[in-house]
Amino acid sequence: MRVVTLVTQKGGTGKSTLATSLAVAAGQAGETVVAFDLDPQGTLAAWGNSRQAETPAVVTVPAERTGELGAVLRGVAGRFSLAILDTAGADNPITRAAMELGTLALVPLRPTRPDGLAIKPTVEALIRGGRSFGFVLNQCTPNARSSRAAEMAAGLASLGLLAEPMIHARADYQDAFAAGQGVTEYAPKGQAAAEIRELWAWVNRQAKETGK
Repeated sequence: MRVVTLVTQKGGTGKSTLATSLAVAAGQAGETVVAFDLDPQGTLAAWGNSRQAETPAVVTVPAERTGELGAVLRGVAGRFSLAILDTAGADNPITRAAMELGTLALVPLRPTRPDGLAIKPTVEALIRGGRSFGFVLNQCTPNARSSRAAEMAAGLASLGLLAEPMIHARADYQDAFAAGQGVTEYAPKGQAAAEIRELWAWVNRQAKETGK
């Protein structure tokens, strides 16, 4: 079972929204998916509770079970091909465990200076642990390719892998989340859905390569 961890020590970067839509897109592509909510705020769990479809499975791991995360993942490995871990926007024991256990870590950030500064502790921890990771430039404005986001993309690419494509700020992401859906279900022919399918294809390739 491959494990994709969404992690950055800052709130508001869109980890939960990406986690839900990636989980759905991966399932549509043939993966059997379990999504873990490791954040005390419970955003992903709330999405799971509002969802009508039975997949992906959504599991909450409370803080007191931090030391059991590895055992929990091993316990479901025979039933699922992919686990997606949604972590809190803070440095805590369960976030560190999620980074250590991941096949691939995704580090979402918006194209702003505060987000660029905030990723430093996360990236340092991933490098110290020898973990594979990629940056996801999220919530970009429509003219991102000729703006600040393009400059940040160039800088991130020099630090490590930059996931493709940039994810833009589109209403479909928030509307899908509110409906308990992934964006590829909510508006399958929309631009947001196309972005998430492309992002899943990138994640799938990287996770397969890392898992060899």
